[in-house]
Amino acid sequence: MTSTTGTKYGVTGIGNAIVDIIGRCDDVYLAQVGAAKGSMRLVDADDVNKIYAGMGPAVEISGGSAANTIAGVASFGGRAGFIGSIADDEFGRIFSHDIRSIGVTFTNAPIKGGMPTSRSLILVTPDGERTMNTFLGTSTQFDETMLDRALIRDSAILYLEGYLFDREEAKRAFKEAAKEAKAAGRRVALTLSDGFCVDRHRAEFLSFIRDGVDIVFANESEIKSLYETSNYDDAVASARKDIKLAVLTRSAKGSHILTDGRDIEIAAAPIDKVVDTTGAGDLYAAGFLFGVAHDLPLETSGKLASLAAAEVISHIGARPAVPLDRLAREKGLLT
Repeated sequence: MTSTTGTKYGVTGIGNAIVDIIGRCDDVYLAQVGAAKGSMRLVDADDVNKIYAGMGPAVEISGGSAANTIAGVASFGGRAGFIGSIADDEFGRIFSHDIRSIGVTFTNAPIKGGMPTSRSLILVTPDGERTMNTFLGTSTQFDETMLDRALIRDSAILYLEGYLFDREEAKRAFKEAAKEAKAAGRRVALTLSDGFCVDRHRAEFLSFIRDGVDIVFANESEIKSLYETSNYDDAVASARKDIKLAVLTRSAKGSHILTDGRDIEIAAAPIDKVVDTTGAGDLYAAGFLFGVAHDLPLETSGKLASLAAAEVISHIGARPAVPLDRLAREKGLLT
């Protein structure tokens, strides 16, 4: 499918460049390593090495929230790019090889002599719940010097990962990247990433959104955290005032798209069994961004998003196991 935006790329993402190490475990092992089931926690180098040593067989693949989204865009057949920080080590080579092998443009050179490449140990219990133990490593060194400005200018949508918002250097890079995109007439999208992430950066997120973010992705807990309310409808009312296009995911309830006074409800795509929820939100964003970048109706973009989310939770790992463009054609969503 050809984009009608006149740009070379549909979507370029900026986020943590992380190698996902995915393995199965039981609840007993989670307790042994002190990980709360279903949570995402940050761990240091010693902890990540200990957990890794106790894991069984695992799959290692380039990951990170925005990188997973960009991989999904590529699986739909979209031209996509990624910007992130890796180290000159084994995991850095795994990340760069994997993401380039699926057709994503990735130009960042590895950093020598700094922190190791970031890793996320994803422990999947038999019920499909994933527990993430993340060592951020060199991802935390991201700054303005790592921006590929030409890639940003030539992408219809710039997609920013909220997880990367913790350091002042990264915040400045986000703002500079958004400025670059806006100057080129491109759209800016932001994912809030996690409720705890929102708690840490609520005021700055709101300011950033109001200053010119075009598309915001959030799940139900994240949007309620952003507006400090326990009531979803109240959060929606506030989002209408601040966000040009809000895309709110609600797990089995489907998703809710808000724009220009319109409410679009998208049903969750049916699935026989949930195997691993890793990457569900990331792949939802992939389908939606692909659709928007190719000027598809919002309803179609939402259905592509739900299709991608359903595919990724049907197996282990946060990347599609089958080409998403093929699935979309089978469902009549793409021609």
